[in-house]
Amino acid sequence: MSFDRLQDKIDEMRNPSVCGLDPSLGHIPPDIVRKHIVARGETLASAADAYFDFNAGLIDALYDIVPAVKLQSAFYEALGPCGAVALKNTADYASGRGMYVILDAKRGDIGSTAEAYSEGYLGTFKIGATEFEPYNFDAMTVNAYLGSDGLVPFMETAKRRDKAIFVLAKTSNPSSGELQDIDIGGGRRVYTAVGDMACALSAGDTGRRGFERAGIVAGATYPGELAALRERLPHTFFLVPGYGAQGGGAQDAAAAFARGGAGAIVNSSRAIICAWKNTGAGGADYAEAARAEALRMREALRRAVY
Repeated sequence: MSFDRLQDKIDEMRNPSVCGLDPSLGHIPPDIVRKHIVARGETLASAADAYFDFNAGLIDALYDIVPAVKLQSAFYEALGPCGAVALKNTADYASGRGMYVILDAKRGDIGSTAEAYSEGYLGTFKIGATEFEPYNFDAMTVNAYLGSDGLVPFMETAKRRDKAIFVLAKTSNPSSGELQDIDIGGGRRVYTAVGDMACALSAGDTGRRGFERAGIVAGATYPGELAALRERLPHTFFLVPGYGAQGGGAQDAAAAFARGGAGAIVNSSRAIICAWKNTGAGGADYAEAARAEALRMREALRRAVY
């Protein structure tokens, strides 16, 4: 089971954190950007090369202390086809370093479109007798707004390929409550209905660590709701955004964990990948700065969770 592998990595490192590799030219040290502009000009290709160079350095600095990375597809899609190559190369590089790789794409559609998304990101594409794996993700985020019709194709691919999904439930952004907090009766909010749906879709598909194949996304910026979801969904794996730059802390995120400190992983993106901006070295030490920040996060989570 995919989440068994993730939990095993978390336990091995005693670190329930994931680094979000969300690059932009403003997040990358200027020397790296200039190097690639010199090589390929002011082009989308040079930006994509800078993204991968930056990501690879971060992965090299983190792979032995951080169990997973999360790639937000929008930052790569902004570069068109060149960005898709950088996304693919980053995922492969992280996987090669032994990291669990999550795609944050928040896809959600129905029928053949959902099947295409799920096969592209989690599955395979067959041409004649030859089968290709377009990407190499272990899990991805999906949107439940279209109901179970929009989730079942992702679940089917995940089960067939031993992958996993995270369904958006209570997201970390300030306006999430405009829809997610609506009272739908029977003591339920929209976000609890989504959590219940993820649980129902995973019925009978539980790994040896006790967690179902469909996890949920629930933000550290709403610790009360996070705690309520954990109590309601004891066998659901949580992906927890909102730590660090968005204002959530280790104590807030701790509400997501099941008994024994299992069943959740906490994301930090800018605080880790942009840590070099606080050292005064102009980015020459970006990998070391990222590692130091990741270690600080690890220690904060250890104190709060274990």
